Amino acid sequence: MATGNVVIVGGTQGLGRELAQSYADAGHDVIVTGRSQARAETAAEEIGGRSRGIGFDLCDPHTIAERLLDVGDVDYLVLAAIERDANTVREYDIAAALRLVTLKLVGYTEVIHALEPRLQNGSAILIFGGLARDRPYPGSTTVTTVNGAVTSLVRTLVIELAPTRVNALHPAIVGDSPQWRDMPPERLQALVDRTPIGRLVTMAEIVSASRFLLENEAVNGINLVLDGGWTCM
Repeated sequence: MATGNVVIVGGTQGLGRELAQSYADAGHDVIVTGRSQARAETAAEEIGGRSRGIGFDLCDPHTIAERLLDVGDVDYLVLAAIERDANTVREYDIAAALRLVTLKLVGYTEVIHALEPRLQNGSAILIFGGLARDRPYPGSTTVTTVNGAVTSLVRTLVIELAPTRVNALHPAIVGDSPQWRDMPPERLQALVDRTPIGRLVTMAEIVSASRFLLENEAVNGINLVLDGGWTCM
C-alpha cells in the first residue's frame, strides 16, 4: 500500500469526490481541495477515514504554494477540478475565458510545481480533461482549447518529471454524475443511442480507470478516452 498522501484537487464534488471516497475507503491518507476552506473541510469530514480538506482557488495561482505548504509526501496527485464555460467566439467573454485557462493550465501546473519536491519514488499524477477536446460543440471554444492543451501538458510533464508518471483521463458524459443524472429523458436517450455499449459511462467506471492510471506502474504518457465508444459513432 502507498504510504504518502493521495491529493485530489477538486475533490469536494463530482468525480474527484468519488475518487477520494474510493481511496479513503481503502485506508489511504486523502487530501481534498476546493475553492472554500469550509467546503473542503466539510467534504473531508463526510468522506471520513484519514481525510482532510484544504481550500484554495486555482484561478489565483499565486496563493497555491502557500496553501499546500503543510502537505507531506505525495503518492498520487489528481487534478480533477473543472469549471464549465459556455463561451462562443461571436459573444466572447474574456473574463470567463481567462478564468478557465488559468484554472486548468496555470493553476494545475502550479499545483504540480508546489508539490513536486514531495513526490516519491512510484508517485503518479492524473489530470482530468474531457471529450470536448475531440468533439467540440457550440460554446465550447475555451473548453475544447484547454482540454486539447491537457494532452500536450501530459507529454511535456512526462519528460520534465521523469520518473514520475503522468497520465490524463478524458471522460464522456457520465450518466450518474451529479451534473448529468437529472437530464431530460429525451436527451439521455439520444446520448445512449449514440453510445455503442448502449448506455453512458458511470462514476464507478471513471474511478476504476483513474486508479488504473495512477497505480499501474507501466502506464505513462497516456491520454485515455473513456466514452463507451461514443467517439466512434
